[in-house]
Amino acid sequence: MLSRINSCTLLGLNGQLTKVEIDLYNGIPGITVVGLADMSVKESKDRIRSAIKNSGIEFPDDRITVNLAPASIKKAGSHYDMPIAVGILQAMGAINQIPLDNMAFIGELSLNGNLNPIRGALPLALELRKNNIKEIIVPKGNLMELAMVKDMKVYAFNTLHEVIRFLNGELDYKDERPLIDLDKPRIYDVDFNEVCGQEYVKRAMEIGAAGGHNIMMIGPPGAGKSMMAKRFSTILPRPTYEECLEITKIYSVAGLLSDESPIMMERPFRAPHHTISNVGLVGGGSNLRPGEVSLAHYGVLFLDEFPEFKKSAIDVLRQPIEDEIITISRASGTVTYPASVNLILALNPCKCGYFGVDNGKCSCTPNEVRKYLSKVSGPILDRVDMHIQIYPVEYDELNDYSKNKSSSDMRVNIEKARQIQLKRYKNHNILYNSQLSTKLMDKYCNMEDDAKYLLKNAFDKLGFSARAYTKLVKLGRTIADLDDEEIILSSHVAEAIQYRKLDKNYWNMN
Repeated sequence: MLSRINSCTLLGLNGQLTKVEIDLYNGIPGITVVGLADMSVKESKDRIRSAIKNSGIEFPDDRITVNLAPASIKKAGSHYDMPIAVGILQAMGAINQIPLDNMAFIGELSLNGNLNPIRGALPLALELRKNNIKEIIVPKGNLMELAMVKDMKVYAFNTLHEVIRFLNGELDYKDERPLIDLDKPRIYDVDFNEVCGQEYVKRAMEIGAAGGHNIMMIGPPGAGKSMMAKRFSTILPRPTYEECLEITKIYSVAGLLSDESPIMMERPFRAPHHTISNVGLVGGGSNLRPGEVSLAHYGVLFLDEFPEFKKSAIDVLRQPIEDEIITISRASGTVTYPASVNLILALNPCKCGYFGVDNGKCSCTPNEVRKYLSKVSGPILDRVDMHIQIYPVEYDELNDYSKNKSSSDMRVNIEKARQIQLKRYKNHNILYNSQLSTKLMDKYCNMEDDAKYLLKNAFDKLGFSARAYTKLVKLGRTIADLDDEEIILSSHVAEAIQYRKLDKNYWNMN
């Protein structure tokens, strides 16, 4: 008898509907899997045989052919265990419910018949829903992750035996998915009201969060670079349902969801060590997994001690910073992951860390300073929107908390500016000012004449590149939004220019 079961294969963050076809016929007993299946799928044969036997059902003494269609797409993953097992059971008559056209199956089997959770359950379920599949059966361990899936019935079980009983009408099921409350109060372990002084840097952080701009901080050790970077995510607006869904999909594919946090309801903060490999940073490997730049999607990617990263790792960031996606091509296939991040870079001005600080501590020669800073290439500098100089905090400011704004106070202005941008760009598929194209800049970045004159003089005298010019305009647009101004004023451009001068001070030394 022929059986056909719905399942799905994972291609990056997207899926592809897969039909698992099972045919039982007379011949030498055995299972043959065709349809461009990799080793993880072919190994499922022994797991399936043991799981069915340990579920109390005699495995058929027939020749079994399993076809995974379409055959032109590579199939990988242990989540094919359950659909193949259910197909065999249906073909041999152990499952009475026929057909199963509106139902799909994903899940890994243990030898004793237990169902194990899988990676990528959320993107797989979303792809099946897109293909009008109304019901899905998954392992119990993936239930909480699928709480975000709307307009789809989700059934979660612990064992294959429970699945068989449910399909035969012998077991009732109650949906146990919790309601998702995206508006519950946010609690952070850190807050900007703990940062004394550094008002100039806090203002830059506010602008960066409001417009989605990347930031580079340069200053001596102990000035507060890491302290402020770790608090940046506390001033970002709350993620929307769609953003939470996108973030959770990435973490699901990466296998980083846990029982304690099966749904990503906050913006991620990623701070990889400078010894990270290129693959760890941007993704790849044999399974084409997402890297840190994608795990920080819609959140913060903080790279501390930036010149200490391998030069190849630094340069590989160019494309994702500019395009907000990372495309990984290997012999096994090509996938594209999103990489829309607030990038924050922190670095010392020299190897010892005290160049440019008026305390006489710097022991580096000018040549050593140039050699250290040259690890950060010009193309990377050009792609960073804001360059911030940080100085040590004065003694009198260390214990003065009276002027400190809290993260929630800062977030009020940032959310207002973000709402202005969301309304302005609602028909253009972008979220904030840093994503503006040249065409949209001409439409939405109107300047007064004094602002244009100031920008022209700065471009001529400071030798800005065309990319730096566009970033200055976008920064001016964000500063104007924070001031609730429709036209970009000269004061907005003047402030934007202050955040683009460090590369001239440090990287143009003679």
